[in-house]
Amino acid sequence: MKIKFLPQTRFGKWSIAFICAFIIILWIFFLIAKTAEIKGDSFFDTLSLAIPLLLAGISGVMALIYGTISIIKSKERSVFVFLASLLGFLVLLFTLGELFVDHT
Repeated sequence: MKIKFLPQTRFGKWSIAFICAFIIILWIFFLIAKTAEIKGDSFFDTLSLAIPLLLAGISGVMALIYGTISIIKSKERSVFVFLASLLGFLVLLFTLGELFVDHT
């Protein structure tokens, strides 16, 4: 089996696009976080931080979904699609951990 780095399928390309968007939006979040004034204890109290973080999380999970569809349905075997799916899975695990694990 020949190893390919770039995706060949449409869903694989979308998976890579979503994970790139995740990285860019997360980078933008960190730039905003340097200068943002924290207004409260809740996640949505500072919308300038909450919106980019939500968009980054959605992009990461979408990379997992599209990568999984590409791997299962279209038999995609690209290294980048596997990495994007893995990173999307880690984003999903982190998000579920933040939602369901007690922080006390």
